[in-house]
Amino acid sequence: MPNLGAKALLDVTDGDTPNLRMPVRMLSVDTPEVTARSEDRAAAIDQDFKQLASWMDEGLAPIDDALAEFLKPRLSTGHAGTLHFTQGQAASEFGKANITARLTRANGTRRNLFVRTADAPFDGNHRLLAYVAPDYSAAERRTMTLAQRSTFNLDLVRAGWAAPFVIHPSIPGAADLALLVGAAVEARAAGLGIWGSAETLLAYEYRSMERLFQITRTLAEGRPLTGSPRAWRERYCADMRTRELFGPEEYIRVDPEYRLWLWPDDLRGAIRDLNLVPSAHLTGA
Repeated sequence: MPNLGAKALLDVTDGDTPNLRMPVRMLSVDTPEVTARSEDRAAAIDQDFKQLASWMDEGLAPIDDALAEFLKPRLSTGHAGTLHFTQGQAASEFGKANITARLTRANGTRRNLFVRTADAPFDGNHRLLAYVAPDYSAAERRTMTLAQRSTFNLDLVRAGWAAPFVIHPSIPGAADLALLVGAAVEARAAGLGIWGSAETLLAYEYRSMERLFQITRTLAEGRPLTGSPRAWRERYCADMRTRELFGPEEYIRVDPEYRLWLWPDDLRGAIRDLNLVPSAHLTGA
């Protein structure tokens, strides 16, 4: 288990059982970021992303042409950061209200949480990776469908406030994956949440564009770059429907709900285990 860093102590059950407060990163979903923290900072990101779009036009940004053409209309609006921050706040408010409502029984008492962790339980930020849901009793579960006892992860996707973000090898089981993909298809078709604007940057796009801005600014200012100019993107992407494997900048060739993400270190095993077929671009064909 990795070093979990500083954590708040809630209480001590007995001498050898301290109970800690720690963050959970919900698996397989990705909501808009609120890391800007303020409207002023979001407005500054508006200008950063507008400048990044200009650098793309000038050929200064280390990005494939097709992906640049896809992202530029979203980056150049002058409100890309503000839109993302606003969406992040809305997603956060939905998440809080949804969790409160679903944990509250009809008689007003509060349920406990059901937590299902990933095989690798922690991410690089020391957050517990998990699916989280109300802890229904066995009798209750017998009267409910899988959709009715959904995780909070799935609720975010169903409401349109999260994009699916399935990362190999933490792939949901067949029934749960079908629910996740189906919810995303319906939310996107209905224009719910983040899907209500054609200018939306998905959360993983937003994070990668923040990194690309820093790299491109360094190059534009003629300063030496530490590391690879393509360090702003790492994950490969496979299409769940066809098993075709795409490079890190080809993910736009896959509809958002069918994207399966893979870290480079997991690539060989995933190609073997999932019978993935590399795209023509990856093979140089």
